[in-house]
Amino acid sequence: MKRFQVKKVAVLGAGVMGAQIAAHLVNVKVPVVLFDLPAKEGARNGIVTRAIENLKKLKPSPLGVAADADLIGQANYEEHMEQLRGCDLIIEAIAERMDWKLDLYKKIAPFVAEHAIVASNTSGLSITKLSEGLPEAIKPRFCGIHFFNPPRYMTLVELINTPTTEAQILDDLEAFVTSGLGKGVVRAKDTPNFVANRIGIAGMLATMKEVENFGLTYDVVDDLTGKRLGRASSGTFRTADVVGLDTMAHVIKTLQDNLNEQTDPFYGSFGTPPVLAKLIEMGNLGQKAKAGFFKKVGRDIQRFDLESGEYVPAGEKADEVYGRMLKRPAAERLKLLRNAEGPQGQFLWAILRNGFHYAAVHLAAIAETARDVDQAMRWGFGMKQGPFELWQEAGWLEVAKMVQEDIDAGKALSKAPLPEWVFKGPVAEAGGVHTAQGSWNPSKGVFEARRSLPVYERQHFPELLLGEAGPKFETAGTTIEENDSIRVWTLDGDVLIASIKTKMHAISPEVCEGLMAAIDLAEAEYQGLVVWSGDEPFSAGADLQAMLPAFMAVGVAAIEDAEGFMQQMMLRLRYANVPVVSAVRGLALGGGCELAVHSARRVLHMESYVGLVEVGVGLVPGAGGLTYIARRAAENAETSTGKDLLPFLTEGFTAAAMAKVGTSAIESRKLGYVLHSDLIVPHKDELLFVAINEAKALFAGGYRAPHKRLFPVAGRDGKATILGSLVNMRDGGFISQHDFHIASLIANVVTGGDVEAGTLVSEEYLMTLERQAFCSLIVHPKTQERILGMLNTGKPVRN
Repeated sequence: MKRFQVKKVAVLGAGVMGAQIAAHLVNVKVPVVLFDLPAKEGARNGIVTRAIENLKKLKPSPLGVAADADLIGQANYEEHMEQLRGCDLIIEAIAERMDWKLDLYKKIAPFVAEHAIVASNTSGLSITKLSEGLPEAIKPRFCGIHFFNPPRYMTLVELINTPTTEAQILDDLEAFVTSGLGKGVVRAKDTPNFVANRIGIAGMLATMKEVENFGLTYDVVDDLTGKRLGRASSGTFRTADVVGLDTMAHVIKTLQDNLNEQTDPFYGSFGTPPVLAKLIEMGNLGQKAKAGFFKKVGRDIQRFDLESGEYVPAGEKADEVYGRMLKRPAAERLKLLRNAEGPQGQFLWAILRNGFHYAAVHLAAIAETARDVDQAMRWGFGMKQGPFELWQEAGWLEVAKMVQEDIDAGKALSKAPLPEWVFKGPVAEAGGVHTAQGSWNPSKGVFEARRSLPVYERQHFPELLLGEAGPKFETAGTTIEENDSIRVWTLDGDVLIASIKTKMHAISPEVCEGLMAAIDLAEAEYQGLVVWSGDEPFSAGADLQAMLPAFMAVGVAAIEDAEGFMQQMMLRLRYANVPVVSAVRGLALGGGCELAVHSARRVLHMESYVGLVEVGVGLVPGAGGLTYIARRAAENAETSTGKDLLPFLTEGFTAAAMAKVGTSAIESRKLGYVLHSDLIVPHKDELLFVAINEAKALFAGGYRAPHKRLFPVAGRDGKATILGSLVNMRDGGFISQHDFHIASLIANVVTGGDVEAGTLVSEEYLMTLERQAFCSLIVHPKTQERILGMLNTGKPVRN
């Protein structure tokens, strides 16, 4: 069967979503052309040009590297329709108007390639009705595709078919969206607002209604409904501000226009909340308008007060008694909240009960299985657990009885009873909707397994829901050696895997010992070694706390020994006789960055943050990070006809001295921590698959470790130049005296110390300078202030 390949994508519509979808396609190296109407004045592509320029300014950035915005092709509907013929996927993302979309379909139809998929990015319009405006030849290749905002960061993409969509088309698109874009796909039925927004917006409306009932303020509600509740840290009202109050109002209107009391028994709760209507009338549309439920005034945050129509000081927190309740096990937690006497506890039970009630009543209509609902709420609304997961964890029948009692007592938002399958049959017998056999499909009356598309074979350890069966990385494969700090194991018998088990995967002396042993074993019996720890972070750095007891007992000599041992481990990685591949996801900071850069290859999830950050605690990189910067500068200089090393050293020195962290794997490449030979993987759950195959490919290609060789350094002249810049920064008040001292030590290492420019040095020589600098700082009072401040508060101390 011919493989579906996406060589080029067209995005129609340069609005907020269209432009950011195009940006994410650039992130994952998919050529894209962005279309919009021709501008009435100036350059014909002016609308698209302005949208692309705006991408460079947005925070959080939709692009891995802002300059990559220029890789987005620009087109308009009058002059460039022929470009559509070369596109394998066309994503329509214009405004949510059925008539506008249908009119655009008529214009593009003659230019759509015979194999191309056409997909509408809509948050709630009927995909079937949209398909009716297409020629018969395109209908089988048309579906809905709903990205969540912002597309780079939000995992969820909903795919919606029509009665005429070919099954293979949906499978092909799911494979591309999953592996190519790194997203989690949920297939939704063609109902108003699909799955995530149907459940999520109904939940937000219900929350706002309960806020009125219990008289709570928006800041207290956000404190209650954020991380404490296992949801996005922005809570309810801050999330609404981020989404945009006009966007939220549009989604609400979709519910209002397409549902009624007969089709949705909760319809009476779908009225636009008065506070939302008032804010929209004022033009306070949330974050993009710099005012919504909240606004920032100077350094202060204020909240809107509907009664006065003014903004008042915010920052009120929830009663801590409910914070303690929310830390209890699920069953105990829900009972405590249901029986709470205070309004905050009653409010929490009410919104959880409403969520269970709504999800159960609507499951059959909006989704195939309960899995789709829970995944949609995890991936689209940042919930730690979907509603069915929490319900199941807390005791399925017990919670069901509590919810039904409230319904019967008139406390719920609707009189609709829970469906019969909740209390009788397979779900009741299994104690929930997620089982080893699959998740509950109420339409078929069975537990249905996940789709087994070939793309999912790339995910050795997919994200599982509570109650689902599947392999867990902590126990999978064959364990070779394991202790409290590290597990060395193999999945296939060919490649060894080292998984760090310490908190934040910090690198302790025990971890170093385990990695050294793993290298020995890999060289003797395996094709390679992959360093992969299963979840985030890759490693937050060296374990300073593990070093402190030895430091207190023996003094700085213990620190020097520990650093020396870590340096030996890094060199052992670099010069191993089998390829060592670091599979990086999340943070790779300090020692974690040093571990990655000393590996033969790096395979990184795109949302990885790599950098040498030791300056933040008053130290310098001490496990080979500065040596790496000096060596890479020398290697890069070899390609130049000039003899001055300093231009090649500047970027690396600045990154270390300013603790710069790449905010994506792509940006980390610009900082020099990721090479062009390294692989960047869009989907987090494919990281191990790609890393193992990269190790095998290197081995099959006859991998040999690099030669140990001497390399030139910039010497005292280069150091003097750097110090001159640092003096200006210190005297100008941009850095403190201690910052100047630390940066001077970094400059001394990366330039090779007091030697002539061009002097050939070894890695061991520079590592000695690193150790000396590190140890001189560990006993410095101001560095100790920074370390204690970080350990106590988690925030850098500036002194």
